[in-house]
Amino acid sequence: MAEAAILDRLPRVAEVAVPAAGLADRLTGATTPFVVRGLAADWPLVQAAGQGGAAVRALLARQARPRGFPASIASQAGDARLFYTDAMAMNFRMDMAPLAQWLAAMAEAETDPAQPTLYLSSIDMADYFTGLGEAHQLPLGDRQPLASIWIGTRTCIAAHNDVPENVAVCAAGRRRFTLFPPDQFANLYVGPLDNTPAGRPVSLVDVRAPYLARFPRFAEALAQAQVAELGPGDAIFVRSLWWHHVEGLAPFNVLVNFWWRDCPRWLGNPEDALLHAILAVRDLPDHQRRQWQALFDHHVFAPDAGVTEHLPPEARGVLAPLTPETAGRIKARLLRGLSR
Repeated sequence: MAEAAILDRLPRVAEVAVPAAGLADRLTGATTPFVVRGLAADWPLVQAAGQGGAAVRALLARQARPRGFPASIASQAGDARLFYTDAMAMNFRMDMAPLAQWLAAMAEAETDPAQPTLYLSSIDMADYFTGLGEAHQLPLGDRQPLASIWIGTRTCIAAHNDVPENVAVCAAGRRRFTLFPPDQFANLYVGPLDNTPAGRPVSLVDVRAPYLARFPRFAEALAQAQVAELGPGDAIFVRSLWWHHVEGLAPFNVLVNFWWRDCPRWLGNPEDALLHAILAVRDLPDHQRRQWQALFDHHVFAPDAGVTEHLPPEARGVLAPLTPETAGRIKARLLRGLSR
């Protein structure tokens, strides 16, 4: 099935009309992704995008710190998909250089499709630029997000998910997001947890041309998918753990995103618990694994009053709602155990 035919069949991500000042309230309690057109229309990068890629690159160059910027460079020209090889190695290499060098290469690639894909991904704006983050903000209320910028030529990033909540803004070029609900992970044929293109496990299916004979369950994922195309100034809210396949469609693309978690910073990362469970539980004998599953349900996934009602409040320890102190005690115990 041709790429255009696949995307034409998918429903569009819901669009909402909300001014920037109302974004924080709109995000509170949001349960599904949504798009806001023109949310960041007044950003300097978006304004520069109206003048062309050269103006955007000049703005970025002026505010870049004098340090190396990490970049992914495709192994061969014409392959915008930063992914695995047939041998499950990466089809790109990493390198470090001043931003001016990467921007010059992108300027060349803008008119020469024979140049390899070049991508600067998840660059911390505060660490790598002076003043750029301050000039490109969204009113997110009391949320304290990490602001990152993504700069590249045409790119295709396999479907993956992220733990934080995410508002992403297309600042230059065009972006296409194809979204899948969290419960579709089994239908996305996710690759290794410990050998990933960019730190996140990814779907092995090419959304643009899915090979359904090899990945038959992906048809169910497609039935649940949504798509959105963003131009400069448009924003999309991607909920925590929603899978998203992201393409940079223009010869030169810039995206800015804001990540945050709606929970205390001192809580642990659920992915650490997943890896620890693989280490400690998954390969146990069946009867032991089933018993641990019951204990996880009792203490973690379906706790009720029966878990602690027989204990006086002052004796409940980590079974009570966590505090920074009790969370710290758990981390210390885990560190001691893992160091043995």
